[in-house]
Amino acid sequence: MKWLVLLGLVAFSECIVKMPLRRVKTMRKNPSGKNMMNNFLKEHAYRLSQISFRGLNLTHPLSNYIDMLYTGNITIGTPPQKFQVIFDTGSSDLWVPSNFCTSPACSTQARFRYRQSSTFRLTNRTFCITYGSGGLKGIVAHDTVRIGNLVSTDQPFGLTLKEYGFENIPFDGVLGLNYPNISFSGAVPIFDKLKNEGAILEPVFAFYFSKDEQEGSVVMFGGVDHRYYEGELNWVPLTKAGDWIVRLDRISIGRKVIACSGDCEAVVDTGTAFIGGPRKLVKKIQKLIGARRRGNKDDAGRCSTTFQENRVRLSTESWLLGNVFLRVYLSVFDRGNDRIGLAPAV
Repeated sequence: MKWLVLLGLVAFSECIVKMPLRRVKTMRKNPSGKNMMNNFLKEHAYRLSQISFRGLNLTHPLSNYIDMLYTGNITIGTPPQKFQVIFDTGSSDLWVPSNFCTSPACSTQARFRYRQSSTFRLTNRTFCITYGSGGLKGIVAHDTVRIGNLVSTDQPFGLTLKEYGFENIPFDGVLGLNYPNISFSGAVPIFDKLKNEGAILEPVFAFYFSKDEQEGSVVMFGGVDHRYYEGELNWVPLTKAGDWIVRLDRISIGRKVIACSGDCEAVVDTGTAFIGGPRKLVKKIQKLIGARRRGNKDDAGRCSTTFQENRVRLSTESWLLGNVFLRVYLSVFDRGNDRIGLAPAV
C-alpha cells in the first residue's frame, strides 16, 4: 500500500481570481513497517460490500465557490428553513445564525427564526468557537435537521448571537464532521446521531470535489459511489482516534525532499481551501516554485499559490491539507476504522 506522499507538491498553484475573502511516524518500507501494516489491515478489514455504492444512503450535491469553498444545503425546523453550510472535517459543531445576531456577517446570511418552528427546543447552554479566520458565540438549541433525505430529529445545534471574520463569505453556517470529542458546544454531532440511530448504514462519509465551478461536487453518507474515483482506495490510519489527522512520509519536488523529512502529521480538512504548514518551510516552498509576495493591489486575473503559513506555531511539524489537495482525490472518512481512504478522482 502506498502511504500519503505529497510528491511533486500536488496542485502547487491555482490560477484564481482573488476575492475579498477572510477565509474560511509513517510506516516505512522496512520489515517492521510491513508487519505493522499487515496487523493494521487484519484488525481493520472491510468487506467490499460494506463500503460500496450498494450501501450508500445519500449523495448530496455541493456548490463550488471559485475552488475555495464547497457548500451544500440543509434545512432546520418545522417547516424547514434552508441554510447553505460548509461540510467541515476540521470541526464537530453544527451552527447557523440566529435572528438575534446583529453582527455584520449575519446581515448577509440566512438566519434561523425559531418562532416559526414547531419542533424547536432551547437550552441554557452557551458556546464559543474560534476558527483560523474568525469566531462566534451562541447558544445551543434542538430541532429537526435534514441533509437531503437524512433526518435527525431533536438534533442539538448552535445558534450564533455574534460572529466575526465571516463577512463577504457565501455561506450561512458550518456542519462539523469531526469526532465528538472536539466539539466546542458539547453537542452530539449530527453524523454521530444519525449513525447511532441506524440512519446511516455504514459509519463512513466521502467527498468528491469537482474542478467544475458550477456543479458536480458531492458529499456521500453511508458508503462510496465508485464512479467518482479510479483504481483502489489507499487507506491511511489516523494517528489516533478522535481527529482526522494522519502522518506524512515526506513533501518533495521531483525527487528532492524539501519538507517533512522526519516525523510530521497533517490535518485533513474539507473546511480549508489551502495547504498550510510551518512558516519557514512554506517560505522555502514559495521560493522553490518562484512565487513572489505582492502588495495589496488589485490581483484580479493573477495566479496565487495555495500554500499558507500556519497561524499557530506548534512544537511538531504539522500541515493542513485543504481542498486544493483534496480536489485531486476522492476522500473517504471511515469512522468505523479510524482511517482515511484516498483514490484518484475521475
